[in-house]
Amino acid sequence: MTTLDLLMIGYGHVARRFVELLDERREALASGYGIAARVVGIATRRDGPRYVVRVFGRTNTVSSAAFIREACARDRDAAGDGRLVVVETTTLDVERGEPAVTHVRTALAGGAHVVTANKGPAAFACSRLLRAAARAKRRFLFEGAVMDGVPIFNLARETLPAVRVSGFRGVVNSTTNYILTAMENGRAFDEALSEMQARGIAEANPSLDIEGWDAAAKTAALANVLLDANITPHDVDRTGISPATAGLAIDARQSRRRLKLVASAARKGRSVAARVAPEPLEEHDLLARIEGQQNALVLQTDLLGDIAIVQLGGGLEQTAYALLSDLVTIATSTPRPRPPARRGRTRGGRARR
Repeated sequence: MTTLDLLMIGYGHVARRFVELLDERREALASGYGIAARVVGIATRRDGPRYVVRVFGRTNTVSSAAFIREACARDRDAAGDGRLVVVETTTLDVERGEPAVTHVRTALAGGAHVVTANKGPAAFACSRLLRAAARAKRRFLFEGAVMDGVPIFNLARETLPAVRVSGFRGVVNSTTNYILTAMENGRAFDEALSEMQARGIAEANPSLDIEGWDAAAKTAALANVLLDANITPHDVDRTGISPATAGLAIDARQSRRRLKLVASAARKGRSVAARVAPEPLEEHDLLARIEGQQNALVLQTDLLGDIAIVQLGGGLEQTAYALLSDLVTIATSTPRPRPPARRGRTRGGRARR
């Protein structure tokens, strides 16, 4: 049995549902994968860089990076040998990806694995963090960063050997897709947005969604992983949606097309061009048929042609599952430490070799 110690950085809805899933799937994880997991520390944000932390029954207020360093030191002192996993679920910062990037870097430097549902680390520092993970012989996984846990990154990493992805296009933001679908049916922008906020899909400050920043962060993360790019959300040509987009959505529908906020990227020589913008799509286009909160991504490959992944429903449960899936990947792909060899004894007291 492999026991993993979990350090929770951020403890919002996704993190709480993840902890519930660990309890609900405890027997399946133990019997199917030989995994046991326990939360050893929780850090929740209060003001600025200070976090209220609870670890081993003690509560204190420190910086999140200091909290991670202390937990890594405890793990080393206890001969954890890869047992500590930092679960990073803080909110996205579209300016620099902080403090999530620092959280990941600090954890890897301290010898911990990292799983995160935050798009920031993969969108702002993917290659640097993956190199850091390789040097530390630890895993940095982020399946929950795009499309609520649908296994996009696992698909490319584990099941497409020797396949080259040349580009992708998709509908990857649920809030804007729901609003566009509502507006082409005559509903008001503000009404549709309020409904998404009431469901907990859109944030109280929804600018990340409607201005295209969320989609741009996902586009950067996808491009960095699938196309080996080195871009940030600020390198993505970005246009969001607004109440004025309603006319475009209605016009598109009347001409037998559908208006969608399309995220795309493609190789252009040695560089990668990435874009997020509303596009009128022909009705036969797969992306045109994505309704409401549904998402889809089409990968363009050299050997398999186009591969489409469609998510008919996503949200809190699916993002929490992505963290669970990454945890299983860590436990099943990391060599377990071998116990020291024991030497038997002969009757004469000499070691039997």
